[in-house]
Amino acid sequence: MSEADSQLLLARPIDVANIGVDLFADELEHQRVHVSRVDWRPPAEDTEDALGRLALQAADIARANDLALERIEDAKPLLVGVGVAGQLLPGMSERTLLHAGPPITWPDMSGPLRGAIIGAALYEGLATDPDDAERQARAGAFEFSPCHERGAVGPMAGVVSASMPMCIVENETHGNRAYCTFNEGLGKVLRYGANDAEVLDRLAWIRDVLARVFARALERLGSPIDLRSMTAQALQMGDEGHNRNRAGTSLLLRELLPVLLELDEPSSDVVAAARFIAGNDHFYLNLTMPAAKASADAAAGVERSSIVVAMARNGTEFGIRLSGTGGRWFTGPSGMIDGLYLPGYGPEDANRDIGDSTITETVGLGGFAMAASPAIVRFVGGRAEDALEATRAMYDISWGESRSYQIPALGFRGTPVGIDCREVVHTGLLPFVNTGIAHREPGVGQIGAGLVEPPMEAFVKGVRALAECV
Repeated sequence: MSEADSQLLLARPIDVANIGVDLFADELEHQRVHVSRVDWRPPAEDTEDALGRLALQAADIARANDLALERIEDAKPLLVGVGVAGQLLPGMSERTLLHAGPPITWPDMSGPLRGAIIGAALYEGLATDPDDAERQARAGAFEFSPCHERGAVGPMAGVVSASMPMCIVENETHGNRAYCTFNEGLGKVLRYGANDAEVLDRLAWIRDVLARVFARALERLGSPIDLRSMTAQALQMGDEGHNRNRAGTSLLLRELLPVLLELDEPSSDVVAAARFIAGNDHFYLNLTMPAAKASADAAAGVERSSIVVAMARNGTEFGIRLSGTGGRWFTGPSGMIDGLYLPGYGPEDANRDIGDSTITETVGLGGFAMAASPAIVRFVGGRAEDALEATRAMYDISWGESRSYQIPALGFRGTPVGIDCREVVHTGLLPFVNTGIAHREPGVGQIGAGLVEPPMEAFVKGVRALAECV
């Protein structure tokens, strides 16, 4: 071909679809060729048989997924009050200690989770000192169980003991409830494994003062707080519901402040409670989480459904539960987080991903709503454009779009909701999760934030189990 012919060819519009390696697309674009990049990945290894069997049941699975998604979308989680874990959660004894993530035993627990277990034992008076608590834990003196299996959720280590106060969230539509402890704030806190006198004193204050004032304020309101509506407003104000909850906390305090001023409680207690909430941007996270669980739990138990109704991490393993496979957990190694670190810390200090807060992603919040919160990238790393792309990518593995949670930057399109386990395995595209980074040693606290990929292994196990069920 002559040079003239080459120039004539390049002058014409040429469209090329590039699937796979970006190197080819980069070279074509350098030659002024218009390239459409297709983010295609082969299905996860050794899943062809399971995906094939599920494909034969596609129509039935679609009907099941429609029903599961309808239940998530129709859920109306309301903050109705405050109670005590031992009286609210099934099977709780004084020696029951709940934790975030799938089931785990003491030998396999990470530093932050062990530290929180020790702290809870001290808080409950079950041990005389940290060494005594550790000896008892090692000897099997405590009953360990996932929060998710008792109707609760907990951030980071997520440890819940019998006398801890819990926020009560009721799904008005379906009648089920979910529970979560109060958020302790940042720094040296139980959820990061801290367990010294400062931590225990704060937990006692939360139990004796904050929980009481908060409960009285809710009673004074006279009607429950609609958490779905409040979260939807927070998204319009720049939250994504997982790592950024500044707007949600502000909206909550705005709702409570008039009745707080009217309470017949010691003014010092009311002021301390109001200041604590106002000074803790993550306070609302512990309401978003049970609201999400109450919604996702309503979708559990739909035969043949491939929708993910729980994602959780215990600092060692990541686990999921599917609507169509009952209460079974499907697990893989919890990931290391790629993110930004506070001064003085780095990847060598980080614990593996931990916490129940990924329940938010199952209902279209968190990483799935990143486009609503471009400011979050300054916290977890990346560019504002990355937040938009993250949300757009999640539509490919989600069954539908939220009617309630809408994104202004995408023309008020609903967030992607209803993670389809089949599509995760088929596309190789994993759920997008943003999260905090805990130090691997108990008690140090949060040392950064970033993005983490769940293990494909968990979704592969789920797909195979679902294929056996259908």
